[in-house]
Amino acid sequence: MSKIDIGIEQADRNSIADGLKRLLADSYTLYLQTHNFHWNVEGPQFRELHLMFEEHYTELATAVDEIAERIRTLDVPAPGTYKEFAKLSSIEEVDGVPDAKTMVDLLTKGHEQVVKTCRDVLKVAEAGDDESSAALASDRMRIHEKTAWMLRAINK
Repeated sequence: MSKIDIGIEQADRNSIADGLKRLLADSYTLYLQTHNFHWNVEGPQFRELHLMFEEHYTELATAVDEIAERIRTLDVPAPGTYKEFAKLSSIEEVDGVPDAKTMVDLLTKGHEQVVKTCRDVLKVAEAGDDESSAALASDRMRIHEKTAWMLRAINK
């Protein structure tokens, strides 16, 4: 394979990829948590939450692929194991099955954490003159901000 030459220095590609790895780990952890809650939610809001969680984890499944492919585009291996994700993620896993209200609260916090991770990636990408990674982080930030807002509205 030929050497990568996309106008971003290797050191910048590596630091941007490090941020994207954290974003990937946060997104994958949130995906798993959302899918778990989709399977296990109960209570008066069952149908609404079951369907909403499905929409969210489906969107996250696409997102993790896009993030991993961006890491690979920078010529850096993407993490892909639970062990790697656990080391990199800022989102804590949940033991057991919480009640529906707690599920919504946990997912809200998870989406807000992904927003913060996106902000960190955005800064590094902009500093490295990587418009593609900056756009990815910005797009993800917007989606997670909106999702967190919608989740917060449920438990008001």
